[in-house]
Order: sequence, then C-alpha cells, then structure tokens
Amino acid sequence: MNPSLSSSSSPTSSHSTSAGSWFSGVVRGRSDRAGSVKMGSDSASGEFSGPVVRKNQFRGALFKYGPKPIQVAFKTGDYRQQVIFIGGLTDGFLATEYLEPLAIALDKEKWSLVQLLMSSSYNGYGTSSLKQDAMELDQLISYFINKEDSEGVVLIGHSTGCQDIVHYIRTNAACSRAVRAAILQAPVSDREYRATLPETAAMIDLASTMINEGRGSELMPSEADLAPITAYRYHSLCAYNGDDDMFSSDLTDDQLRLRLGHMSNTPCQVIYSMADEYVPDYVDKKALVQRLCKAMGGAEKVEIEHGNHSLSNRVQEVVAAIIDFVKRDGPKGWDDPWN
Repeated sequence: MNPSLSSSSSPTSSHSTSAGSWFSGVVRGRSDRAGSVKMGSDSASGEFSGPVVRKNQFRGALFKYGPKPIQVAFKTGDYRQQVIFIGGLTDGFLATEYLEPLAIALDKEKWSLVQLLMSSSYNGYGTSSLKQDAMELDQLISYFINKEDSEGVVLIGHSTGCQDIVHYIRTNAACSRAVRAAILQAPVSDREYRATLPETAAMIDLASTMINEGRGSELMPSEADLAPITAYRYHSLCAYNGDDDMFSSDLTDDQLRLRLGHMSNTPCQVIYSMADEYVPDYVDKKALVQRLCKAMGGAEKVEIEHGNHSLSNRVQEVVAAIIDFVKRDGPKGWDDPWN
C-alpha cells in the first residue's frame, strides 16, 4: 500500500500579493517561517489545526533518523511521547486506514504518531532481516531520545511488524528501555499462510539447500516471491522454526514461551482480527490468541469480530482499543526508564 503523502504548512500572514504565481507564494511562505513550524491542534489561527488535513493528507514533519537514504520518518504532532507504527511486508507510509483517525486521537492525548521507512519497507523486505529492522528501529528511538528529549515510546506493529517488535525487545538494545508498551496488531504466521500456496514447499527446500551451501544471502528465483528475496529471508518467513516463525498455531506452548516470553516485562496488547484473511481456515483463532497472550505473560487481548487483516472494516474499533490502552498504561503508570 502506497497512498500519496503530503505535508502542508500553516497558512502565512496576509500580505500584499502583487505577484500571483505559485512560486511567489512558496517564497513568501518560506520567508514567513522562522525555523521549523510546530504543527498541532493548538495552532494560533485554529485553521488547518490537527494532524490530518484531508483524506490521505497528513500534516507534520518529515525527517531523517539514520544514515541510509531510506531511513526517513514522518511525525504528526510535536510532543515528547511518540507512538511508532511499524508496518508489515510491502508496507511504507499510510499503510493502514486506521492511521488517520489514530493520529487525530493521539494528538488529542498529546502523543505524536510516527511512521518510519526502513530498509525492509515496500519491496525491501526480501533483502533485509529482523536483525536489520531492529538496528534501524533503535536508531529511530535514539533520535527521539537525543534530539527531541523523548519521555518514552509505544510501539505498534502491524502484521510482520509484530515480529520486528518481538525481536527488538529481545535484543535488549540500549534504547529499548524507552519502550513503555507494545501493541501487536495482526500477529499472524507468515509460514502458515505461505504453506497454502502451491510453490512454497519446493522453494523452502531450495532455500535450505542454498543456506547449507553458504549462499543464504543470494537471491531466490523470481517465482519465489513478488519481491527480490534472499534464501535466508525466504527460509526465515516460510520454514518451520525460521527466525520469523513466532505466531504459528502448531507451535507448542513451550515453543511460544521461548519466542515470546521476554515480552512479559513490557505492557503488551494483542489485537487480533477474527476474520483475518491471512490466517488459514483450520486455525482456531480464539484459542491461538489466548495462547499468544499467555506466552507473553498475560498480554491484554482484544478480539475484533469480523475484522480483516488491516482492520480497514473496523477502523473505529481498533483506534478505540489503542487509545484506551495508551491512556490506561500511559506515563502515569510507567516507571522512569532512565532510573
């Protein structure tokens, strides 16, 4: 999903406009701003306030957080608490429909919503890894700590973004202490979904052979995936006990605890879509989400009846659940991560 994203600035003061070209307007707008403009619902004029201008058009700050060209992020609001959204495979900016109402709701609670691009964004997932994602996520959190004096962040993972969060928390990276809570939305098994596709079994065998031959970083044949994908990443996503295999229904309770048990030290919410099209029909969704929450040490469970994978048909429900969790387990309920 790749809707257009634009960033708008606050209206400039009224001036005499002898030159009516669009370029003169741009020049006036730039000269009227002294430094960066703080966007938010407390705009002096009241006009164009809030993080969303119109459908698929956000207002905020686009910034670089790391050395790679892809490492840019977009932030709505100008607050010292950030909710960081991590999308799934093929995702980038504006990955889900609930991000717009979520940005508005978070702004009212004085939280910024952050959408980031990583090396794995869009079609980059096939040549990246959970380890790489964790490193880049740590760089983003470090940016907020050092550049914006962050008071802490909440991570929201969508789909494969849930694996990123679980892996990142496990690394115990320096900046992971700033993660005050985690929300897993649509934590589904890539392996179980891919197993329903006819080409998967043969491709897993090929990936395993390539890895055993020391060619894990080489690309698979083009029919393996829509994006260029290495043997390692294909195996990670599709093979039993691969690095991405965290939420499969055939894992034992002990296996789930090994993968997810460390999340018990972080307040967690699991939002599960009960009509998720990427979960095979044979999976008992109610039983699985219960087991996942138990393996995470008693994470809060939210079942969205009839909800699809991205919850585009249950937008208000997911936003309400997220806001309730953030407010309830917000800063007043958390310890200072730097003590």
